[in-house]
Amino acid sequence: MSSNDASVREQAIALVRGYYAAFNRGDWAGMLECLSDDVAHDLNQGGREVGREAFAAFLRRMEASYREQLRDVVVMAGDDGLRVAAEYVVHGEYHHTDEGLPPAQGQRYVLPGGAFFDVRDGKISRVSNYYNLQDWIAQVSQ
Repeated sequence: MSSNDASVREQAIALVRGYYAAFNRGDWAGMLECLSDDVAHDLNQGGREVGREAFAAFLRRMEASYREQLRDVVVMAGDDGLRVAAEYVVHGEYHHTDEGLPPAQGQRYVLPGGAFFDVRDGKISRVSNYYNLQDWIAQVSQ
């Protein structure tokens, strides 16, 4: 790996770390700034939404029902910096019922999760989130 490859790889890692730091601050504008205009967002066990505006609407839906912090975040990238992966632990509170899910009563949950990213021109162009929905449902249904 050349020093240029290391630099590109480190820039991609820093981009994703910045995205998660903004998430943990509740800085939705900061998160959106990390994304390309045509970002593809693969929802966990769901469809794909395209565009920064669709992602902003997703953040509003999440904020309406959940308070979350990501801890123990580990970010890895390929040598070319085009693909990045992250693993983390979600510490959350379910405060308002999300459509199609169990009733919210302020339940707390701890859930491992992960995401895969594509990076293009210094911006995140794809986010694919993964977590065990059945584990989450079991935790908030107790």
